[in-house]
Amino acid sequence: MGIARNIEELKARVREIAPGAQLLAVSKTFGTDAVREAYRVGQRAFGENYLQEALGKIEELRDELPGLSWHFIGALQSNKTRAVAERFDWVQSVTSLRLARRLSEQRPGNLPKLNVLVEVNVDASPTKSGVAPESLMALLEGACGLPGIALRGLMAIPDPAPEEELRRKFLRMKALFDEANAAGFALDTLSMGMSADFELALACGSTMVRIGTAVFGARSYPSKA
Repeated sequence: MGIARNIEELKARVREIAPGAQLLAVSKTFGTDAVREAYRVGQRAFGENYLQEALGKIEELRDELPGLSWHFIGALQSNKTRAVAERFDWVQSVTSLRLARRLSEQRPGNLPKLNVLVEVNVDASPTKSGVAPESLMALLEGACGLPGIALRGLMAIPDPAPEEELRRKFLRMKALFDEANAAGFALDTLSMGMSADFELALACGSTMVRIGTAVFGARSYPSKA
């Protein structure tokens, strides 16, 4: 099946499980022709992990495809924040107040506020990025008033696990999301779920699924040799 057919079937499944949830097409390692094909069937939101690759696509398609929404979903370091703040519409991988402040300061004043999701380390793994669940509220409190960003929600990338364990992680994220809203943060986006587990994530409360392989096919990464 082609990209267009994949997107149509995925969107139908998303609507069936969680009406109103969004599909983010993760286009990393795929070229602009793949983005164009997805665009032709109405896909507008695209996720990218690798900054330099993404900047090339954004520049090439900026005038050709109106209405694109670019989400940076990769690891965010301080040396990337200016380019991300200037060129993307969303950042899903904010892990500290320091990064949130840099993004706010570096967002050009002629652009709308940068939409931000806080990445949560729901596995509590020392080797993974993301704010610890017990530190989330403090980060949200510090970031919510920054002038250059719009705090929109939470994101998580749980480690692969058996279904019941994964369900517990997704439900933990939904509980954190609800807790933040009960505290007055008015979040509207809970980004969790990828090609292998998006249906479970949606059933647990995800409002945005990040899908690459099931949209574009298997990836081919450059050899490190």
